[in-house]
Amino acid sequence: MFKTRFPFKPIPPQKEVVEKLAKGIERRVPYQVLLGVTGSGKTAVMAWTIEKVKLPTLVISHNKVLAAQLYQEFKEAFPENAVHYFVSYYDYYQPEAYLPETDTYIEKDAKINEIIDRLRHETVQSLFTRNDVIIVASVSCIYNIGSPEFYQKISLTLKKGQKIKREEFLMHLIRLQYQREEIEFKPGSFRIRGNFVEIFSPTGKSILRVSIEKNTIKKIFTATSRENEIKYGSLQEIEEVYLKFKPHFEECNFCKIFPAKFWIGPEEKLELAISNIKLELQERLRELKKARKILEAERLRRRTLYDLEMIKETGWCHGIENYSRHLEFREPGEPPFTLLDYFPKNFLVFIDESHMTIPQLKAMYRGDKQRKETLIEYGFRLPSALDNRPLKFDEFIKKVDKIVFVSATPGPYEMQKVKNGKAKLIELLIRPTGLLDPKIEVRPSTPKREGEKSQVEDLICEIQKAIKRNERVLVITLTKRLAEELSSFFEEKGIKVTYLHSEIKTLERPDILKKLRLGEYDVIVGINLLREGLDLPEVALVAILDADKEGFLRNETTLIQTMGRAARHPNGRVILYADKITPSMKKAIKEVERRRKIQMEYNKKHGIIPKGIQKPIREWEFGEKKEIENFEELAKSKDLNYLKKEMKKAIANLDFEKAAFLRDQIRKLEAKN
Repeated sequence: MFKTRFPFKPIPPQKEVVEKLAKGIERRVPYQVLLGVTGSGKTAVMAWTIEKVKLPTLVISHNKVLAAQLYQEFKEAFPENAVHYFVSYYDYYQPEAYLPETDTYIEKDAKINEIIDRLRHETVQSLFTRNDVIIVASVSCIYNIGSPEFYQKISLTLKKGQKIKREEFLMHLIRLQYQREEIEFKPGSFRIRGNFVEIFSPTGKSILRVSIEKNTIKKIFTATSRENEIKYGSLQEIEEVYLKFKPHFEECNFCKIFPAKFWIGPEEKLELAISNIKLELQERLRELKKARKILEAERLRRRTLYDLEMIKETGWCHGIENYSRHLEFREPGEPPFTLLDYFPKNFLVFIDESHMTIPQLKAMYRGDKQRKETLIEYGFRLPSALDNRPLKFDEFIKKVDKIVFVSATPGPYEMQKVKNGKAKLIELLIRPTGLLDPKIEVRPSTPKREGEKSQVEDLICEIQKAIKRNERVLVITLTKRLAEELSSFFEEKGIKVTYLHSEIKTLERPDILKKLRLGEYDVIVGINLLREGLDLPEVALVAILDADKEGFLRNETTLIQTMGRAARHPNGRVILYADKITPSMKKAIKEVERRRKIQMEYNKKHGIIPKGIQKPIREWEFGEKKEIENFEELAKSKDLNYLKKEMKKAIANLDFEKAAFLRDQIRKLEAKN
């Protein structure tokens, strides 16, 4: 069922680990801990384990950048299987909130990323139609997305020869939240062309054409895009891709149309759900009036009745997720339906970088509850809104019975399970390339005597040496502001540098890392995003500023993970700038040296000479392609397809000077080829 395609075979230590993990999974061992050093091939080991146990798999990462990297690696490893990416679809998200101190109501404000929204729909639909599914997700996978039973139940099944009125069919599509779009035909919409109704799947990957004549489905055609055809998500590109669909329509006898949005209930149960919401409203209004909260009662009455009217008329309203308990007929306090509920009963979970992911999974519920309680108290939401929430950690654990925690530095939760005998610890300390953990040097951060260099001055010298050797450098600071200021300072010194922190857009981050690997940047300055899982074999130097500032960003786990970024290069080294050796530094240095010693002994025993890895630089398929305006920059482009697109766009915008320039560039390139 699952079939990997790697250009290499597992080395003996990796084979041993795969065997141990697979045996544990087959024996239904609930928890296993894979302690694997950076560069030991943990992702490949996970892939080989999936291939061996043949189970649908969820891989959870705490970070969207790492989830993106894992998604691409698994997609390459399993070209014949369904690999999906499931993360939060918000580019910007301001949750609904109320601040009683200033009587300020903050309405929910969000910018949904259409590309990620499509990927989420593609993920759940794949779980209904295939068994060979691997999903790479962020902690977004423990948030409520609606009942899988309802999602499948309200899906519309069409067969050739089926009796259905055209008007009835269109009403079904509207009930499934498809919008009629005659001009901008985009995912999640439909349009009418003569006897044909065309439906663009919310995944953006397929289009249906249904011919209805005399209240009968005469013909069904389907067209599926070639893999990764829609990359950037602009409406123009979608339209261009749709034009490519036309020659590829194939007739079929059967098709299934899934909903365009989540949280849609069956029509026959909608009336009952609305009645239940009204009963809760009446009860809550009595409570508020008894407490003499007249303003809150009236506010709640108006808001709720308006939402109910919208649900009754259209089947959907803004904030519909706050009524999900009633729409899904759950009991108060019952766990919400999440991505986990869409999996079959027997599936496998890998928690990547578990020392970071586990604390995130634990924290999600608490923050959400506190905000909702304030909204309920002041009449903005019904008490049942509390049940639109992420899973509590114990609820998450109950939903999965086979978990593998993966980390170079397992956290307290995982290690406690190992100590109690509830989890099995498996170590993977040897790298296939024979590379060793980096050498560590501690240097003072502040000059002690006149004439000595400060940490920044010393670092500039080290960066310049690294650049001469064609090496890349990561610089770790304590704050976003310092990362930005240091980046500007390095730029003034003629260093090709950028910064990377949480305010950089999700889909831009992989592109920055790609540019570092290509040499467009020599240095990246960051804080916490430069820790776990970043696969950057060109990085030879990691410099940690203010390493003696004890705290979360400079504790033992953080230091080991950060230092591991230099372990993929033969000349990997770490400089810790510190005026004293803290307990965390001492423990981290000791652990790295322990691992280095084991690796050196293994290399000596097997006659292995450490060598750097050659890892292909992948295109991030969901990145945004920036438009080139400057003619000189356009002249440098060698991408024929891109130039042709730009020429068509220039013609459409009546920019004939640019179009003529592009035409000449295309002719020159075609002549060369």
